[in-house]
Amino acid sequence: MTAAGVHTTCPYCGVGCGIVATPDGRGGAGIAADHDHPANQGRLCSKGAALGETLSLEDRLLHPEIDGRRVSWDVALDTVADGFRRTIAEHGPDAVAFYVSGQLLTEDYYAANKLIKGFLGTANIDTNSRLCMASSVAGHKRAFGSDTVPGRYEDFELADLVVLVGSNLAWCHPVLFQRIEAAKRARPSMKVVVVDPRRTETCDIADLHLALKPGSDVALFNVLLAGLSARGATDGRFVAQHTSGLAEALAVAQATDAAACGLAASDLATFLDWFARSEKAVTLYSQGVNQSSAGVDKVNAIINCHLLTGRIGRAGMGPFSITGQPNAMGGREVGALSNTLAAHMDFGPAEIDRVARFWGAPRMATRPGLKAVELFDAVRAGRIKAVWIMATNPVDSLPDADAVRAALRACDLSIVSEAIRATDTVDACRIRLPALAWAEKDGTVTNSERGISRQRPFLPPPGEAKQDWWILSEVAKRLGYGQAFAWRGVADIFREHAALSAFENAGTRDFDIGDCAALDDAAYDSLRPFTWGGASDKRFFGDGGFFHADRRARFIATTARAPVNAPQAARPMILNTGRVRDQWHTMTRTGKSVRLAGHRPEPTVELHPGDASARGLADGDIAEMSSAWGRSVMRVHASDSVRPGEAFAPMHWTAQVSRAGRINAAVNPAVDPISGQPELKHTPVEIRRLDMRWHGTILARRALMLPEISYWARMQGAGYHAYSVAGEQSFAVAQRMLAAAVRTTNPGPWLVGEKNVAAVISDGRVEAILSLTETHDAGARDRFAPFMALDRLSDAQRDQLLHGGTDMHRGGEICACFGVSCGAVEAAIADGATSLAAIGAQTQAGTSCGSCRPELRALLRKARLAKAA
Repeated sequence: MTAAGVHTTCPYCGVGCGIVATPDGRGGAGIAADHDHPANQGRLCSKGAALGETLSLEDRLLHPEIDGRRVSWDVALDTVADGFRRTIAEHGPDAVAFYVSGQLLTEDYYAANKLIKGFLGTANIDTNSRLCMASSVAGHKRAFGSDTVPGRYEDFELADLVVLVGSNLAWCHPVLFQRIEAAKRARPSMKVVVVDPRRTETCDIADLHLALKPGSDVALFNVLLAGLSARGATDGRFVAQHTSGLAEALAVAQATDAAACGLAASDLATFLDWFARSEKAVTLYSQGVNQSSAGVDKVNAIINCHLLTGRIGRAGMGPFSITGQPNAMGGREVGALSNTLAAHMDFGPAEIDRVARFWGAPRMATRPGLKAVELFDAVRAGRIKAVWIMATNPVDSLPDADAVRAALRACDLSIVSEAIRATDTVDACRIRLPALAWAEKDGTVTNSERGISRQRPFLPPPGEAKQDWWILSEVAKRLGYGQAFAWRGVADIFREHAALSAFENAGTRDFDIGDCAALDDAAYDSLRPFTWGGASDKRFFGDGGFFHADRRARFIATTARAPVNAPQAARPMILNTGRVRDQWHTMTRTGKSVRLAGHRPEPTVELHPGDASARGLADGDIAEMSSAWGRSVMRVHASDSVRPGEAFAPMHWTAQVSRAGRINAAVNPAVDPISGQPELKHTPVEIRRLDMRWHGTILARRALMLPEISYWARMQGAGYHAYSVAGEQSFAVAQRMLAAAVRTTNPGPWLVGEKNVAAVISDGRVEAILSLTETHDAGARDRFAPFMALDRLSDAQRDQLLHGGTDMHRGGEICACFGVSCGAVEAAIADGATSLAAIGAQTQAGTSCGSCRPELRALLRKARLAKAA
């Protein structure tokens, strides 16, 4: 902590950026990048920069509840403990389960893992990180004998070739994208290859985009492995001394048909040539690899290429898994996956005994538990009678999400620890325990490069909210295990966690932070970010030293196979899901920010123009996407960024913000047979146009209870809620229904204008605006929003509003950091701005986090093409 503020860590993606939070004394805080943090070095993305806008308490869960009734902490904790005690007594320990989260701090994660695996006697604890990086964990363990990420972020900047596989880094990990972008500007000879079926914003810096057939990553890297071998681009000494299994892996690779990738032979040849010639090569992969029924094989196919060439364990090279959550790695360290134990140990007899002795565990779990998808299948089947969910929203984030909601509602004992009151999972659970949020929590997190950072509180606990480790320890005490959970605070837990990492280790396990076991409270409080496993000039595996018993890495033979559940005649399209630039997970935090709402304000499905046309769909239409598991309703965006026959939809929207827009209700629940990670990138679907007879825009200061209509999406405005709506009723019926909904919560004089515009204006202040049209009016929100910012309308302004809004059309937001619209950027280009620097000088767009720069470049290219024509 300094006079300037509190040094803490961003709660979003796995980059783990340092931030400085300066409380304002009114419940808010100013947020700035930490220039001394090694992960971001003074950079922040749009989401991180907007964190100060997400700290309000109006949507917080502040008191314990049972069946919707407020109760005391003692009653809530007694009920939880009694429920677990009774369930275990009647049905055995495997009838209980925890489902936890990469949003937990390491100390919280450790407490949950210790309680259920060491004292309740079951390994039925899994984490939403199962949806993020479980395939990478399994691939690492098959190849290296341990879940070791061998590289560092600086390797991306030192590499001569960066291969980005299944990663829209520009939007999902913007700070790392900025670091690569800056390195490429400084050293133009650096090559960047993007492997992704979609042409994403990350392709903006790519020298080569390989738009491979979805699910064919194994085939691609098998072809690369065979090609590297044929060209002699191998490190024979490294392979001979430090690996085994090459012959089997190479035989399978040589039998792989390159045509399976759907790529031009010339592009494959270029990729092979660049990889063969680039000693310093990094392959950075993310969810496009992991979220697959063949995810583990994809990971190992990538690692095989690095083992063959010896490009691992040295600066500027290696395979690198980038995680999606801020503490996915911390969860891996404490064993929060159901098939692992704490401190990177597994369920071998010696390791079970070791952990049991260290904990003094009376009922140590002796076998792996259920993984996320099968865990909720067991809840639905009634085999799990009690489930405790912490800091996650599986009713929206898991595949086949409607089945998850039904399972929770039918469960005998469903408990949720959560900071936010209004989530679909909270709505489905009986017992609700108020947890601290990011700004109030104390502990540590580990980022994707094994960097451990402190997360420090800078706001006081609100209401009766408590940190998760405290809630867990109080339940443990009520179950009779108080001595093992008698921590005074997070420093005690961290010291225990560190001590376990070193316990009977002697270099046999990769994870060892035993030096931290002796930290006193003051040293823990002031702990600076550090990377476990060596200094920046040291990498794992540079001289071999893998963690299999023979200390050799394993080549894994990976046979290319099609994704589970192939397209059929009734569902011929392939749905891919993912993230958008300015939103995060299920929007409980980012959805509160006004500036983050403007870039992608509604749930959309991106289709190739040919597929859209074949279905009678145009930009802005409303479409139903259906699969074998469910349906979702979204607005259509026709784009050639997706291949014909494929579709892309973001995963953020929930029933809280768009009831029909929950895409995971339709998503394929197939999983990788080894990792259990779901097939979130490949769902057979059909998409059809819904015949909307009217479209509308509503801006209202108080939230609405909308009637039953086909489509609605809610977004945050500056002091108001904005709704986009559409329906299949008659226009007249829609006018009556929506006017009633608006006036119920926004009372006042109801003024009807022209062009089907009406408004509630009370004492000269606009309380609500309703605009209905027969076709989609994409600019309505931008035209009416300025009136919501006025304290009092003049007569001229009132007339302007009731005649259809302002003439100013912002054209949709492009830069969230400074609220710059597409229209403003297009005006700057028309005024002579011909570069990113010139646009930035005129509008500020692109001068902060840089996430919008790919889109700015696209507008520049569009303008140049228009001028040339």
